[in-house]
Amino acid sequence: MDNSATISSQLSIVNCQLGVLKSYFPTLTDAQKRQIDALFDLYSDWNSKINVISRKDIENLYLHHVLHSLGILKMLKFREGSTIMDIGTGGGFPGIPLAILLPEVQFHLVDSIGKKIKVGQAVAEAIGLKNVTFRHCRAEEEKQLFDFVVSRAVMPLADLVKIARKNIKKEQQNALPNGLICLKGGELQHEILPFHKQAVSLNLSDHFKEEFFQTKKVVYVPL
Repeated sequence: MDNSATISSQLSIVNCQLGVLKSYFPTLTDAQKRQIDALFDLYSDWNSKINVISRKDIENLYLHHVLHSLGILKMLKFREGSTIMDIGTGGGFPGIPLAILLPEVQFHLVDSIGKKIKVGQAVAEAIGLKNVTFRHCRAEEEKQLFDFVVSRAVMPLADLVKIARKNIKKEQQNALPNGLICLKGGELQHEILPFHKQAVSLNLSDHFKEEFFQTKKVVYVPL
């Protein structure tokens, strides 16, 4: 297959996935659609310089990364004025997709790898996101307080809980008590066992029909 045919095939896959994502979130504003539409070119360009997404997986950006990130909203839609920290954000997941959909919520994206934070900052700036801040540091070093901490497959649940606990505000303003909401995959019984009395696990396959989501879950632990 020549290069032009490869590019055409990739764009077809990308546009199909973009259509799927928009079908799950039909109330997107025109501004939000423009921001989401811009993500593929931005991440493709940055990914050629700094590998934040597997090169083989970049054409699945909208399904495997953007829509997956938005799965957190199936557990809880954060209220206006909420503050959220994204631990181990990498190039901006789940923080940037969530910030696009929730412009009245403040997101703080943290990662220990500086070049990944650089990508997230550049993408956020390019699409005009005003409700995100970034910090290059280990999550253990961040002392600010937030309503919730979110994360996507960064580390075992027990480690996330241990790190996130210090960052949770006492004041409540959402439908669920403040805590940790993370995206996980595969068999989680062993991970969740120490928190089984408090933790709530939600199957994303109940909300997104694509095969990718068959083993994907959202886990909430009040802190």
